[in-house]
Amino acid sequence: MSSHDRQNVAFPPRRAPYAADPAQSRGRRFAEPGSPTRTDFQRDRDRIIHSTAFRRLAHKTQVFVPHEGDHYRTRLTHSMEVGQIARAIARVLGLDDDLAEALALAHDLGHTPFGHTGEDVLDDLMRPYGGFDHNAQALRIVTKLERRYADFDGLNLAWETLEGLVKHNGPLIAADGLPIPRYAERGLPIALLEYDAEHDLELGSFASAEAQAAALADDIAYNAHDIDDGLRAGLFDFSEVAEVDFLRDLGSEIEELHPNLERPRLIHELVRRVITHFIEDAIAESQRRLAKTGVQSAAEVRAQPAPVIAFTQATESVDKLVKSFLFQNMYRHPHITRVRLLAADVVSALFAAFFENPEWMPADWAQAAALIPSADETRRARLVCDYIAGMTDRYALAEHTRLFDVTPDLR
Repeated sequence: MSSHDRQNVAFPPRRAPYAADPAQSRGRRFAEPGSPTRTDFQRDRDRIIHSTAFRRLAHKTQVFVPHEGDHYRTRLTHSMEVGQIARAIARVLGLDDDLAEALALAHDLGHTPFGHTGEDVLDDLMRPYGGFDHNAQALRIVTKLERRYADFDGLNLAWETLEGLVKHNGPLIAADGLPIPRYAERGLPIALLEYDAEHDLELGSFASAEAQAAALADDIAYNAHDIDDGLRAGLFDFSEVAEVDFLRDLGSEIEELHPNLERPRLIHELVRRVITHFIEDAIAESQRRLAKTGVQSAAEVRAQPAPVIAFTQATESVDKLVKSFLFQNMYRHPHITRVRLLAADVVSALFAAFFENPEWMPADWAQAAALIPSADETRRARLVCDYIAGMTDRYALAEHTRLFDVTPDLR
């Protein structure tokens, strides 16, 4: 999109007909009086922000551990950045930006300590007991594990928020009734199936346009900010970034406009151009799809055979190239690999210790474990998994130090 085009973006009415309408929400699982000052989606966003799980994201990392420095992303800062991008896309498209922001802020609630390493380890350890999936864990958190309200467990979020949390990346069940390829071998996570059986989230359809916008915002933030963190940490340099044509072209544009720019500003200029390109592409392609499909309600959005909020095919290809670059140059970097292996040992040791000795957990968790029959290993394993998954990086290390003589130095 050119600078001339940017000056003439047509903003639709405050809420487009295909947007989720809080006044028409399918409601909450447990009936509550409405708020006199907030819509249901605003209320959901606020409940997410005030939750314990959201606060813990401040000390859960994506790639780096806290010891690396104060300027790298945590799950919390990432979620806030995703929220900003989701809101920007939603506003231009006439969507409910409160719902889009709520979903963006909640999308990482189910992540474990130590990023994807913790998730992989817990999934392996939990295979005999139903496995572990961070999306399913996020659902457990907002429907069961948060204990703040007198009348119910969880946050009692609106149906549209729960649906978007579970299906922001698309349907979980194919047209033939079978799980999508990601879950084909092992089936859908038990937590999703158990909740869906009691409160139907329509797992075979797409989620709202707001959920789709939040999913794109997550991709945009991940790509841009991992480039930022990787460059600042020295895991790769501009010469390596230039291996991706899209990034090389942006670098050339910056050099032409701002010759000999100092490194910190150069990094920021690159990152903001990456974000701008992806956002503007998403808006233009989504406007095209919305016009082509002619959807006139949120229900019609859900009934479509493909997302209505999306990148162009060209930008999807760029997205894959950027992700491939980051996978090879950042996530597979020798330093990151070493830290991941040590973190995996910490999670494995904690799980084994608490599974065999649940009384070593804090009092409320130990009391819950004491109510589980000794022969019911599945429930005990899930309880231990919930406890570890909720840990921050530094709390996991502190628990390891409490239980073991030697704790790895994740630096």
